[in-house]
Amino acid sequence: MTTSGHNPPELWDARPAGMSQAVSATGRIVVVSGQVALDAGGNIVSPGDFEGQAVQAFENLGLALAAAGATFADVVRLGSYVTDISNLGVLREVRLRYLSEPYPAATALEAGLAMPELLVEVEAMAVVSSS
Repeated sequence: MTTSGHNPPELWDARPAGMSQAVSATGRIVVVSGQVALDAGGNIVSPGDFEGQAVQAFENLGLALAAAGATFADVVRLGSYVTDISNLGVLREVRLRYLSEPYPAATALEAGLAMPELLVEVEAMAVVSSS
């Protein structure tokens, strides 16, 4: 698979925040639905702890990617939903533990989630080699 991050000089350089303004890739597309801080038994991990929930959501995202034959290195688009946008800095720090350049195109929104105890949800699109 070939992936390139694009950060034109006319736009803000998003790389320090762990994202690219645009990404191009070739290969097989893998789409992962929103992952949250639930364990395999459906129990909430790290209640009330945003960083702990973000780590669990990214761990779950990694498991879902692996099940489809992808890794974090294959992610070209990342969507994040937080219940309190003031946690965006923590989300960026956690995201950088899992992603590397070329960073995916990414969007973060403040939103209500399916369960009031959940603080963050992440979804991804990956592109893996079709060979």
